[in-house]
Amino acid sequence: MNKQHKVLIANRGEIAVRITQACKKLGLEFVCVYTAEDASSGHVALARELGGEKSLYRISSYHDANELLCIADEAGATAIHPGYGFFAEDFRFARRVTERGRALVFIGPSWRVIRDLGDKINTKRLARSIGVPTVPGSDRPIYDELEAEKVARTLFEYQQQQGITRPLVLVKASAGGGGMGIEEVYDLDMFRQVYRRIRNYAMRQFKDEGVLIEQRVTDFNHLEVQVLSDRSGRNPVHFGTRNCSIQSTGRQKRLEVAPGFVPSEVDYDFDADAVLDEITQHSLNMARKVGYDSVGTWEWIVTRDGHPFLMEVNTRIQVENGVSAAISRVKGEEVDLIAEQIRTALGEPLGYTQDDITFHGVGVEYRIIAEDPDSGFAPWVGDIERFQWDRQDWCRMHTHVPAVSPEQPYTIPTEFDPNLALGIIWGADLAEVSANGLEFLEHLTLEGRNGKGEPLKSNVEFLKKKTERMLRF
Repeated sequence: MNKQHKVLIANRGEIAVRITQACKKLGLEFVCVYTAEDASSGHVALARELGGEKSLYRISSYHDANELLCIADEAGATAIHPGYGFFAEDFRFARRVTERGRALVFIGPSWRVIRDLGDKINTKRLARSIGVPTVPGSDRPIYDELEAEKVARTLFEYQQQQGITRPLVLVKASAGGGGMGIEEVYDLDMFRQVYRRIRNYAMRQFKDEGVLIEQRVTDFNHLEVQVLSDRSGRNPVHFGTRNCSIQSTGRQKRLEVAPGFVPSEVDYDFDADAVLDEITQHSLNMARKVGYDSVGTWEWIVTRDGHPFLMEVNTRIQVENGVSAAISRVKGEEVDLIAEQIRTALGEPLGYTQDDITFHGVGVEYRIIAEDPDSGFAPWVGDIERFQWDRQDWCRMHTHVPAVSPEQPYTIPTEFDPNLALGIIWGADLAEVSANGLEFLEHLTLEGRNGKGEPLKSNVEFLKKKTERMLRF
């Protein structure tokens, strides 16, 4: 790897901290950006500590591509890491970065891969073409109301034939994502009304009226397969599976477990090991088919009777990469998936095969968030005055929240989601990691007040309750 590279970290918060640490580990120079609202963020303090003032640039917005590229040029950056969110899955941005007059390396998949797999419809078609199971329903956007109703009627009848007493159809904006632009239909007589509403929403939000009609699969677990490949795109490997079934009411993940099932400790109504093997092999087959050349995640749902269906592919590093790394070893050594993403993006070959990757124990990632689970997970706004946890060999904390006190609190920026930290816990088995996780949460101190003097609300108690339900249907 060319150590002369300098990486512009085009993100904020926890992921900016992790990318900065990975660059330092790899011996690479870096440049961080921040907005006025993030001036006291931990990622700013870390950049200043490791790179000095020359490694920091203040910007007006993380969403301004022109500004980011100007900073890249001024700082002499040769590569851009988008993290997750913002520009991470924007193929137009990736294309611009790599094809401009002063070309930069985009630390992520090639823009064509992002474009092709970022389209849920194209992903479904590709999957079906190589025998990868997908959720029953349309594999192209539907713009005609009568055609949409015909597809919905077919799906209702299909579910009734399967013995499903309450058939359910999803109507979703084909250009949407992140749980936006989706409604459920239980009654076929209500279908047209919902279809029109989603079509209008899709046009307003995404400038595309296309709508997908799918069977709504209920009573399932949400699993993921972590994939990595170098720039050759020929020999992808996987770093196991994750179970991300514990989510907020808005389908946002709150707790992730690796591996996705632990049949030695949890009884399933199917061969769980066989299902995990099936989804990893399908994911690798698709990665080879498209020449996938970075870190990526294949997202699956697995029904109670063990049927897997591919949902989508996320062409970026994900928040939960650390919990996969926690149980993975490469040739016996710990792995940093962000560092691996950077190293291979800058041209180094992977240097190992699937046979060199082993898995040990069980990992849990807790997303610690200032929110109120009892009020629909509404975000909490205010100052954090205390944030402490016990240091343990089996615990890693990733956070951008700086050291705080009642005299020097940290104000949560209202412009962004109130994510505070990721607690990654390891155990030799599910029982041990559950006990460790509860101990971690029990001794976590998180205190603060809002402008009215009301105490901080968080999801810590929610995470405690859900720890007992991990990996179960």
